[in-house]
Amino acid sequence: MSTPEKFDFGMIGLGVMGRNLLLNMGDHGVKGAGFDKDASKGDLLEKESTNGNLKGFSDVKEFVASLNKPRAIMMLVPAGKIVDDVIEELLPLVEKGDLIIDGGNTYYTDTNRRFDYLNSKGIHFFGMGVSGGEEGARRGPSMMPGGDKEAYNVVKPIFESIAAKVDGEPCVTYCGTGSAGNFVKMVHNGIEYGVMQLLAETYEILKKGLGLDNTEIEKIFTKWNEGRLKSFLVEVTRDVFRYKEPGADHLLLDDIKDEARAKGTGKWTSQVAMDLQAPIPTVDSSVAMRDLSKYKELRVEAEGIYGGVEAQLSVNKDEFLAALENAFYFNMIISYAQGIHMLTNASAEFKYGLNLAEIAKIWRGGCIIRSLFLQNIYEAFTANPGLEHLLLDKGVANEVKGAVGGARTVVSAVTAAGIAAPCYATSLSYFDAFRSGRMPSNLIQAQRDYFGAHTYELIGKEGKFHTQWVPKN
Repeated sequence: MSTPEKFDFGMIGLGVMGRNLLLNMGDHGVKGAGFDKDASKGDLLEKESTNGNLKGFSDVKEFVASLNKPRAIMMLVPAGKIVDDVIEELLPLVEKGDLIIDGGNTYYTDTNRRFDYLNSKGIHFFGMGVSGGEEGARRGPSMMPGGDKEAYNVVKPIFESIAAKVDGEPCVTYCGTGSAGNFVKMVHNGIEYGVMQLLAETYEILKKGLGLDNTEIEKIFTKWNEGRLKSFLVEVTRDVFRYKEPGADHLLLDDIKDEARAKGTGKWTSQVAMDLQAPIPTVDSSVAMRDLSKYKELRVEAEGIYGGVEAQLSVNKDEFLAALENAFYFNMIISYAQGIHMLTNASAEFKYGLNLAEIAKIWRGGCIIRSLFLQNIYEAFTANPGLEHLLLDKGVANEVKGAVGGARTVVSAVTAAGIAAPCYATSLSYFDAFRSGRMPSNLIQAQRDYFGAHTYELIGKEGKFHTQWVPKN
C-alpha cells in the first residue's frame, strides 16, 4: 500500500489569484495542495502546473489531511463572512500549532478578532495583503504579512521565493504586529485610488482641455512612463490607450461606460483616516468621484441645465504639457505622502511597529502602486526612520519645490475652464495648508465657543477659556 502524497502548503480558493499564487509556488519547487468546491478549478491547477508538484482537491477533509504538519493553509476568498465560514470549516480538521493565513482584502479589525479567536484554540493566524493582480500573483506579487511573526517565519522562505524582486531583494516583509499587514494593504489601495483618479483627471484635461485625440494622449503617457513618472499605473494607462478589439477601428476605452466600480477598500481608507485624524483628502476625493460617476442620469440631466465643457484651454500646448507633467508628479508625491502619514499615525495608535522604509521597499515591485518614486520614499525613511511626514524630507522637498509651479498652472487653468480636476485641486490645497505655519482654524475655535461654549486655547497662555461673545441683555 503506497503512502499518500504529502504537500508543504495549502491554498483555499482557486480563483485567479489563489490558483496563480499556487502556480507561482509550484514554479519555485513548493509542493502545494489547492482546495476549491468546484472540482474543475483543481483540475485546471494540475493541468497548468509546470513541475507537476501541485494537486487539486474538492474535499476539504482530504485537502487538510494531505498537508505536512504543522500545516500551513492560506485562504484567498472574498472578505467578510466567507472567511469566518472557512475558518469554522477548518477548525475540526486542523490541530494546535497549525497555521492559517488570510490573503484577502480583509478589514483590519476582522483580522484582530480572528487572531484572538484562533489564538485561544492554539492555532496560529496572520493576515497578509497581496498586491499585483492576476499577473503579479503568477510572476511575483508584493506581499504584506503582519501579526504572528513566529508563524510568518515558518512560511517566510516560500513567500520570499515567489515575491517580486527589485535589485535581487524580495518584495515581502513582516509589517508588524496584529492586523498590520491588512492595514498596510488597505492604505496601499487608498493610494492606488488617488493615483488612478489623478490619471483619469489627466485624461480629462488632455481630451477636453487640449482637444487631443487618443493617439496623441497615448504618446504622452508613453513618454511619461519613460521618465520620473515611470510606474505601473502610468504603464497600464498607456496600454489602455493602445488597445483595440480585434477588427475594431477605435479604442475599446471609448466603448466603456463612465461609471466606476469599487470593492470598498478606498472607502475604508478614508473612514479609518478620519478616525486616526490623518488627513488624506486626495484619497477622499478619489472615492467621492467614483461615487459621483455612478449617478449617470443625474449628470446627463445637469449637463442639459448647466452645459458641459465647451471651450478648450487657451494655453501654449507644449508649455502646458510640461506643466502638466510637473503637476502630475507633484500630485503623485502628495498622494503617497498622505498615505504614509496615515501609516505613521496607525503605527502609533495600534502599536504596529511599522518600518516605513521596508514598506516602501516592498512596494517598489509587484504591487499596483509600484513606481520609481518609491525609491525616494525608501531613502527618506532609511535616512530618518523617525521622519514624521514625508514632505519634511529634504530630498522630497526639493522634488516638490520643483514641481509645485506646474500644479498651480494646471489647477488655475482647468478651474477657469470648468474642467473637473478635484484630486489635482485638493492635493494642492492640502500642500498649501500643510506648509502654513498659521491656519485660519482660530476662527473655527472662536465660532465653536460662541455657539456651543466649547472653549478655546490662547497663544502663550496655559489653560482653556470661554467668552461671552455677545453681551447678555
